[in-house]
Amino acid sequence: MSPLHSLKPLKDVGPGALVTAAFIGPGTVTVCTLAGASFGYELIWALLFATAATIVFQEMAGRLGTIAQKGLGEALRASFARSAWRWPLYLLIVLALYAGNAAYEAGNLSGAALGVEALIGSPSAFRASVLSIASVAALALWRGSYRQLERLLLGLVLFMGVAFIGTFVVSRPDLAAFARGLLIPKVSSASLITVIALIGTTVVPYNLFLHASAAKAKWSGAGDLSAVRTDAVLSIGLGGLISMLIVSTAAASLFTRGLSAGSAADMAIQLEPLFGPLSRYLLGAGLLAAGLSSSLTAPLATAYAVTEVFSPDPSNRATVFRAVALSVLIIGVGFAMTGIEPITIILTAQFANGLLLPIIAAFLLYAVNDRKILGEHVNGTLANSLGAAVFLISLALGARLVLRSLGVF
Repeated sequence: MSPLHSLKPLKDVGPGALVTAAFIGPGTVTVCTLAGASFGYELIWALLFATAATIVFQEMAGRLGTIAQKGLGEALRASFARSAWRWPLYLLIVLALYAGNAAYEAGNLSGAALGVEALIGSPSAFRASVLSIASVAALALWRGSYRQLERLLLGLVLFMGVAFIGTFVVSRPDLAAFARGLLIPKVSSASLITVIALIGTTVVPYNLFLHASAAKAKWSGAGDLSAVRTDAVLSIGLGGLISMLIVSTAAASLFTRGLSAGSAADMAIQLEPLFGPLSRYLLGAGLLAAGLSSSLTAPLATAYAVTEVFSPDPSNRATVFRAVALSVLIIGVGFAMTGIEPITIILTAQFANGLLLPIIAAFLLYAVNDRKILGEHVNGTLANSLGAAVFLISLALGARLVLRSLGVF
């Protein structure tokens, strides 16, 4: 099956919805729950920033695919075609994606296995669950049948999102504390890693490649730009709202009672005000669905990026595509099977994505300012200012963490 053929079903779904479904995975549920359980409402501002940043960058990716009819990898190859630095830059992009997506894949598989743990009530089946879930994902990727599977899984993930909205209403959160956490940014040494993880679980670098390719398949020409922007704002805005509600329900049900979130059963406590004893099963099914769905998306996005950047011979393109996708899955399985606590793997994966964001964002900003690619639809002053602000803030947070680890401050 041609990798380009697999994009045809995307015409039925707005690319913004695909991006939202990709970042509302087990990593988001886990990291947002940890943020609420550990810091109450204090870090909701990070999700507001991350949601705005996602809308800004995904609009750029969508515009690139719609106007230029190129994926992000294709656009970068065109921009650097005559540069002496093109191969080092291509390798940097691919290595960054491999590193970030392999870590992300480990988090996806671990999150899905946590869902199985919640459903059956036994942590001893973790490794068997990871292997079983990875086998299903590998079969779907090899056969090209992942779109049918994703439709079912997406329905379960959306149901879990609705569950958090309902729980927020009945859990009586502290609205004043919510407003302070939303509008007053705070970053302490204790919360820095969590802030970067919250950004990394929302502004997912591989989604920039996925969005451009999906927009290319769905839209064409300047007449569709309004639809591109509306789709990005509404879909990603809804995803950001769900993430904030997860933090809030965890703050209301765990932080206020001094409880921690060390397992899926602990995380399910935040749904108890609405679902009672069924909470564990609801969260377990949601984590399993989100983890399996995301375990398909990360390898696919990496495969699209690699085949776009290196443009293999058409006769070998499908083989290269499958090989790249399966290699990401295999590396992710290796990370997930290390014996490290699943929640630690998930937090580390989101953190890694937060550190990699400035690299991919810089390449996107370069591509959407290239008139040879976008003509009159290159970034304007406002878009560049917003993009630069997001880039600098994410870079500053990452640099602060590195300097802190070196004992500078």
